[in-house]
Amino acid sequence: MGSIDVVLGAQWGKGKLVDILSSQAQICARGQGGHNAGHSIVANGVSYDFHLLPSGLMNANCLNLIGSGVVVHVPTFFSELETVEKKGLEKVHDRIFISDRCHIDFDLHCAVDQAEETELGANSIGTTKRGIGPTYASMATRSGITMSQMFRADVFESRLRKLADGYKKRFGDALVYDVEEEIERFRGYRERLAHYVVDAVTFINDAQNKNARVLIEGSQALMLDLNYGTYPFVTSTNTGLGGVVAGLGLNPAKLDNIIGIVKAYTTRVGAGPFASEDLGDVGTHLQEVGREWGVSTGRRRRCGWLDLVQVKYSQMLNYYNVLNLTKLDILDGMETIKIAVAYKDPETKAELPTFPADLDLLETIEVVYHEMPGWKASTSKVKKFEDLPKEAQDYVSFIEQYVGVKIRWIGTGPGREDMIDRGN
Repeated sequence: MGSIDVVLGAQWGKGKLVDILSSQAQICARGQGGHNAGHSIVANGVSYDFHLLPSGLMNANCLNLIGSGVVVHVPTFFSELETVEKKGLEKVHDRIFISDRCHIDFDLHCAVDQAEETELGANSIGTTKRGIGPTYASMATRSGITMSQMFRADVFESRLRKLADGYKKRFGDALVYDVEEEIERFRGYRERLAHYVVDAVTFINDAQNKNARVLIEGSQALMLDLNYGTYPFVTSTNTGLGGVVAGLGLNPAKLDNIIGIVKAYTTRVGAGPFASEDLGDVGTHLQEVGREWGVSTGRRRRCGWLDLVQVKYSQMLNYYNVLNLTKLDILDGMETIKIAVAYKDPETKAELPTFPADLDLLETIEVVYHEMPGWKASTSKVKKFEDLPKEAQDYVSFIEQYVGVKIRWIGTGPGREDMIDRGN
């Protein structure tokens, strides 16, 4: 029986569930973003880091697609493939495909990203400097270059030189980049890429018509969405459900499960407002015990209590019908656990109806917390919900009741096997 399941980050990040679900999938696909975010998967004692590649590569029987809405940094594509192959993943070169409509994230875009952040100084966004924003900007101004155009050498070289010239005029000596060097490297990439590039519209359409089991891996998470996140401290794409549908050309009527990934506490990387952030002992504990630093960048994540105002807002946009609560075990041993359940206007003290768009307001809001007793027993590697301490069960139930969505999966450790599955 075919299905299309979508896994989306409900806060500022996503987790390992795609790896677990991909064991039953025939196709795993990404629809947006680039190599600016990542996550680790631990299997058989080996840690695999995924940035640009779909993590369905962990399943030897799963085909993987980098969809049309993704921007592709070609050197990263090849180096990441080589790395996972060396770690033992099978037939990776025959199980990964790139849409011919993908835009290319050049080293030029990375250099521009660096120049823009340097220019902003203290007001920088905190990007990964991986060129994602400038690549999408090139796409929007119709000056970008697609995989399809890359195969026409004369068109490719002319367009890249023109693009580089425009940026050089804009940034001058602040842009450190050699266009001829990148052109030369693509003369070598061109033949190699031919093995992977496909017509993804037909690829996805055929999969849907044949009722294949398709798993969609969202990029980043809802609070980094270009329209609905904490703009401008966001990424450059729609990271929610709409971005997935557009980036892959999916039939919305054929979607089955829309799965939201919710960490048992809240983290974010980079600048921007963070209402439930804890700058004291709790935040430090969560960061250290949870090993909260970025897979792609190594940057330490800011940490705080679970913010259900933000999760509920995410639910309003992504329409999850099931949730995966991750890293429950990181809360083990805490005396008291707090959950953000409402925001109040700092002046009027009136409760806000939802997560606000106004960042100045978000920086100053009064957070209303619900306190619950912690649990003194370990939840690490627990496999059954009934085996969790009562206080941990109560924590899960409170989240379900507030958000209005069932939590099916509960993460209790870093390994792929460290997951409670409560069934349908």
